[in-house]
Amino acid sequence: MNYVIIGNSTAAIGCIEGIRQIDKTGLITVISREKYHTYSRPLISYLLSGKTDEERMKYRPNNFYQEMNCKLLTEKTVEKILSDEKKVLLEDGSVLSYDKLLVATGSNPFVPPIQGLESVENRFTFMSLDDALAIQKAITQSTRVLILGAGLIGLKCAEGIAEKAGHITLVDLADRILPSILDEESSAIVQAHLEKQQLEFILADSVQAFDANSAVLTGGKKYKFDVLIVAVGVKPNTKLIAEAGGEVQKGIVTDEYCRCTLLPDIYAAGDCTESYDISADEARVLALLPNAYMQGECAGINMAGGEKLYTKAIPMNATSFFGLHIITAGSYMGSEYVSKGENSSYKKLVTREGLLKGYILIGDVARAGIYTALIKEKKPLTSIDFELIKDKPQLMAFSRVEREKMLGGR
Repeated sequence: MNYVIIGNSTAAIGCIEGIRQIDKTGLITVISREKYHTYSRPLISYLLSGKTDEERMKYRPNNFYQEMNCKLLTEKTVEKILSDEKKVLLEDGSVLSYDKLLVATGSNPFVPPIQGLESVENRFTFMSLDDALAIQKAITQSTRVLILGAGLIGLKCAEGIAEKAGHITLVDLADRILPSILDEESSAIVQAHLEKQQLEFILADSVQAFDANSAVLTGGKKYKFDVLIVAVGVKPNTKLIAEAGGEVQKGIVTDEYCRCTLLPDIYAAGDCTESYDISADEARVLALLPNAYMQGECAGINMAGGEKLYTKAIPMNATSFFGLHIITAGSYMGSEYVSKGENSSYKKLVTREGLLKGYILIGDVARAGIYTALIKEKKPLTSIDFELIKDKPQLMAFSRVEREKMLGGR
């Protein structure tokens, strides 16, 4: 078998390891537009802050490609998928044949069309190692930084440069920070924590126009800056599949085996795809590292002739900002149980139709995996002592047989 993988991040690594579970000898070729060994993208903010380095950012050991007997082509970009011929055309004119193809092209930063944006000399996005290295060179202790976006990407960037920049201001059209994963109350808790780190927020506002190093906000305020970082969101990179005739909605559409609909022998995984969110009962783009790996592994096993389903996807984020830990999962439509404690501690559990559908944990995130398991397994709350684990999640709420299963027993 001749396997080709477009992409070299989490989903691609999952695919390689999935293939090798079944097929030890087939040829695997990985095409990467970057020049680097595979690395963990969530760590780029820690590179900026000095908490890690390029060597420790590597997602797999240096000998990974050799051990997996696969060929890595760096600084190569796929121009087109020729699905009828089972070939991929690269920008340099070379052509690669495949028996099975994985598209793991990830996402691209969304850059809004703002008047005068091209006049900003020191402007960056924050999605790749190259982005982080470029920002690192541009910032000094006197630099005024303006970040567009107060979501996960913008906030992680702010944390990464907090001790290296002179002043940081984040602007967001939403009326609160982290609007995609936090409710109003938990967002306010996190914002107060971040403001103690000297971060400034301008919310429910946006940049109307730029003039070199000056931003004019919709509300009329003018803001001077030295460096601009655009972190308003990402767009799934679906271009190759769309042009090849595959089905694309918000992301690439795949079935439960991670096969692209309408395109035989082509699979897709990671941030470029949609997943069926079992907590919200709808297809959504879930641009999350654990989901990307699971999708990639599923695709790889199926590409190699095995059988594996990708069926338990939920949105889940585990992060921290200046020592404050946050874990969220699932959807938030339903009945709510909320408890608050000391040191910015906050918990919300959301139930619907007798099932746990989502949660928000801030501060005390111990044993969050128990709540996650309840969502993914669709465990009826009447079958456990839910009152017991509302405040203190613990395995004792489950039967002995279920505890053994969760701990890896029979």
